[in-house]
Amino acid sequence: MPLLPYSLARPFLFGLDAETAHELTMASLARTQGTPLSLAYCGGRVDDPVELAGLKFPNRVGLAAGLDKNARCIDGLAAMGFGFIEVGTVTPLAQPGNPKPRMFRLPEANALINRLGFNNEGLQTFLANVKRSGIRKQNSANPLVLGLNIGKNAATPIENAVDDYLACLDGVYQHADYVTVNISSPNTQNLRTLQSDEALDGLLGSIAKRRQTLAKQHGKQVPVFVKIAPDLNEEQVSLIAASLKRHAMDGVVATNTTLNRDAVKGLRHAGEVGGLSGTPVLEASNRVISQLRAALGKGFPIIGVGGVMSGADAVSKIRAGADVVQIYTGLIYKGPALVTEAALAIKKSR
Repeated sequence: MPLLPYSLARPFLFGLDAETAHELTMASLARTQGTPLSLAYCGGRVDDPVELAGLKFPNRVGLAAGLDKNARCIDGLAAMGFGFIEVGTVTPLAQPGNPKPRMFRLPEANALINRLGFNNEGLQTFLANVKRSGIRKQNSANPLVLGLNIGKNAATPIENAVDDYLACLDGVYQHADYVTVNISSPNTQNLRTLQSDEALDGLLGSIAKRRQTLAKQHGKQVPVFVKIAPDLNEEQVSLIAASLKRHAMDGVVATNTTLNRDAVKGLRHAGEVGGLSGTPVLEASNRVISQLRAALGKGFPIIGVGGVMSGADAVSKIRAGADVVQIYTGLIYKGPALVTEAALAIKKSR
């Protein structure tokens, strides 16, 4: 268990602007990871291995992309007990993202709204940070699984988006345990149009072809997942599922943030533009997971993410059809203890 209860740190962090608190936390993790100071937040990892897409996950709880966009804190985050960590989204070139303020807490709803817009330091810095990570160099019988999440630059026209994804895939392939293709952030203009049938077919076809080349070049097959939105109807989910199978994708991450505001009407910041995460997205995310499982059948890997604030929420995702789950907003509201709580709840539920 962490030496410093998160309940002591949270009032200080929540007294700051949401993005300032985030930047301070990540900077602190980057400085303290791998040192005795990491005892303040580290926790034992629950042993509950599962094989998925040819990978052995030490347990079924991971960190969602978006928290560590530049892959600076892999070791510090790993110390919290995650079975897998996904970092990014990274784009080929560095970009500042959308203007500030762009991250807002809705504490009454255990929720966040963000419109960060893939702010990151670019592919080369990202890869340097991944290679620097100590956890990746340790010989272990049950090593951490690392996912690298890729996207497109805001300045790249949507008709040229494939070029950005391929450039990122080329860069991250040899360093990733799996790669996630993010086509579902609501904060990059027109990005979600890539989820439409024709556009998705074109993108996944290009990625599948490039992956074959990279597999021969590097002598290994790296699984590719696709991250989708919760704001999809059943017909759209079915079309996406068919495209995933048609292009032999290895899995799907469901889901990203939502644009729906029904659950937070009347709350401060509810009208802010951006993606809503936390408790309000749980039901929509689980609905999409259930529809995906029905369309994809047994055995197709699904990573469930969206609204996991407790062990019970994590179990609800597994029961909806997910194989493993990820958390992000829950970590901000509940702290590192949520990782162990969720992993234990899933283990005991089976």
